[in-house]
Amino acid sequence: MTEHFDVLIVGAGISGIGGAYHLTRQCPGKTFVVLEALEDFGGTWLTHKYPGIRSDSDLYTFGYRFKPWVGPPIATADEIRKYMGEVIEENDLAPHIRYRHRIERAAWSSETSLWTIEAVRTDTGERRRFTANFLWMCQGYYRHAEGYTPEWPGMADYQGRIVHPQSWPADLDLAGRKVVLIGSGATAATLLPNIAGECAHVTLLQRSPTYFIPGRNANELADTLRELKIDEAWIHEIVRRKILHDQDAFTRRAVNEPEAVKQELLAGVSAFVGPEVTAQHFTPSYRPWRQRIAFVPDGDIFQAVKAGKASVVTDEIDRFEAGGVRLKSGELLEADVVITATGFDLNVLGDIAFTVDDRPLNFAETVTYRGMMFTGVPNMVWVFGYFRASWTLRSDLVADFVCRLLGHMDAKGARSVAVALRPEDRDMTLSSWIDPENFNPGYLMRGMHLLPKRGDKPEWQHSQDYWREKDDLPLIDLDDAAFVYQGAAPAVEAA
Repeated sequence: MTEHFDVLIVGAGISGIGGAYHLTRQCPGKTFVVLEALEDFGGTWLTHKYPGIRSDSDLYTFGYRFKPWVGPPIATADEIRKYMGEVIEENDLAPHIRYRHRIERAAWSSETSLWTIEAVRTDTGERRRFTANFLWMCQGYYRHAEGYTPEWPGMADYQGRIVHPQSWPADLDLAGRKVVLIGSGATAATLLPNIAGECAHVTLLQRSPTYFIPGRNANELADTLRELKIDEAWIHEIVRRKILHDQDAFTRRAVNEPEAVKQELLAGVSAFVGPEVTAQHFTPSYRPWRQRIAFVPDGDIFQAVKAGKASVVTDEIDRFEAGGVRLKSGELLEADVVITATGFDLNVLGDIAFTVDDRPLNFAETVTYRGMMFTGVPNMVWVFGYFRASWTLRSDLVADFVCRLLGHMDAKGARSVAVALRPEDRDMTLSSWIDPENFNPGYLMRGMHLLPKRGDKPEWQHSQDYWREKDDLPLIDLDDAAFVYQGAAPAVEAA
């Protein structure tokens, strides 16, 4: 049996649930289904189960624009899933979502102007087939099955347990154990204070430091507006705009005044651990915002270090040994458990085998249109969020674009749309998806060869600039020569 839908959304995470909401509001006549490989909604917030899992973006901007956030700015995974669950319930989205559906193949046919999607039920092994006029990729950007752990010499000789946070075992008992936590990003910063009181001792081992912003997990403006009995919808919008304004100013200062911003960030850390520890272990070698900067609520990681519940070592790993990790300095860090908070593997469009008219699709050979569409790939839009702002900001903007594009296709009587380089674009310089001089986290550098190319014109780039895109994306001329439409769609009946 084949089921047909106007739109098929891949993924029931923050983007997929948001996309489903926008379809019901902006395209109420469209039929749609959401296919999710996991057993429930939530994406990242369901996959990750390590102690203390929380957002590193404020929920006033990570939350949807259409649903007020009323909790603390930094939220736990459970709080975020509760919020998403309310969106599903309040908008009757549950009937549209199919869980445990892992998509294996997606094939576009120009003859029928349809995507054919083949999926497997992960609980029964049953194979399912769907056709859709339009494919909306909301599956995220990393491989959910397992995280990234480098291959260090001697790992097979280690007698303890090696754990990646993305695959946190339910039976892991850290009580009385010596733990080495490898990493310096938001995951490590979250884990450390949440396990420090349980372990005999935890040592944070980092090759190089990361910038953090410690502060109270509260928003004074929101609290003041609540005292004044302002409606939550107004509070959400006012606070959201203020945060976005401040983030934009901060990002521009990080580029124009990097040394001043660096000193401000370091001063925030030094207030907890002092200038000596800050200089030794928490002073990055790169300018601010070349990688994500995580907010640390109440400076909890620094409080754990100051209290002696945790220590920090800045060094490189030489090899693993039976009893722990040998550093290049010669020191041995004894460990019963090693936690590798070393990131994840970039996943381009869900590891789905794509074909266009029976030809295998290599996304690295395409050029991106504003980080949403790809040359030569009809009727498909991809959601890839912002690095320096909340992911959901872009998922909302992309949703508006998709709904407007679907309406425009209907008005034109078009059965398909693809993007193509215009005559004036064909000699432009092509380069990597993101400029590594401006943003270069490890997961992106490891996977850059998998991503589409960008051009030297705004239309052919993923700008990463919310303040520009919030104005530019709604003004996209859908009749620009970059959009190539094909004629009226035939009627489709489900088999």
